[in-house]
Amino acid sequence: MKRFALLHIGFEKPAPEDMAKWGEWFASIRDATVENIGFAGGREVTRSGVDDLGWDRDCLTGLTIVEAEDIDAAQAMAETCPFITAIRVYELRSH
Repeated sequence: MKRFALLHIGFEKPAPEDMAKWGEWFASIRDATVENIGFAGGREVTRSGVDDLGWDRDCLTGLTIVEAEDIDAAQAMAETCPFITAIRVYELRSH
């Protein structure tokens, strides 16, 4: 099995029914999940300075690491997610 990062993009204040959908999704991929990480804000550091990152439709809100046969299988998991803006799928490599 390979490992993949599912990066959660976008934030909206959730209604209770939205939270229920997220809970159902996390339960549906539980057997493949290695770790779930939620973010609570952050900063972007560049050569020109530092900016606080806001919570909007473009922010990175979390990371789910899953095991799957290939990127197509990881993508299939992402496609069932009740994402806000997008899910980005990356294969993780070992060093």
